[in-house]
Amino acid sequence: MSPTRFASEHKWIYISAIVLLVALAVIGVINYTSVRKTNEATDKANQLADAAVAAGYPRPDTDTIVRTLGTDGGSVCEDPGSALKSALWKINVSNGAAFVGQRPVIGDTQALRAEAKILQIYCPDKLDDFQDRLDDLDTDDTVRR
Repeated sequence: MSPTRFASEHKWIYISAIVLLVALAVIGVINYTSVRKTNEATDKANQLADAAVAAGYPRPDTDTIVRTLGTDGGSVCEDPGSALKSALWKINVSNGAAFVGQRPVIGDTQALRAEAKILQIYCPDKLDDFQDRLDDLDTDDTVRR
């Protein structure tokens, strides 16, 4: 049996091998990208957890931070200085009542700076606009640690 005849009769073996190699290469690239993003997200989550500990808070679960913020900060980094986010932020710094009983309070400086720390780690280009809004708020050391 000549090599040419063998190659033409078993062409499906060569085609299958090529398709399999291409598929494995694509899977490898996808997995590499996924692992790289996971490592980047974990590194940023560890930075944020270390910052929380340095501020006097208990260390948050880094897996939760990775799932919530990913590599780009998620919804925290989506226009953090906007009027809507500022209004929601001010509502959250209240006495905890609902409807007519809700009153603004003086927020804790460290708690209000937590979002600034997230922006510093995940999207530092948006920190200045947010910092301007943060500087407009009245804060004090109101939470006992």
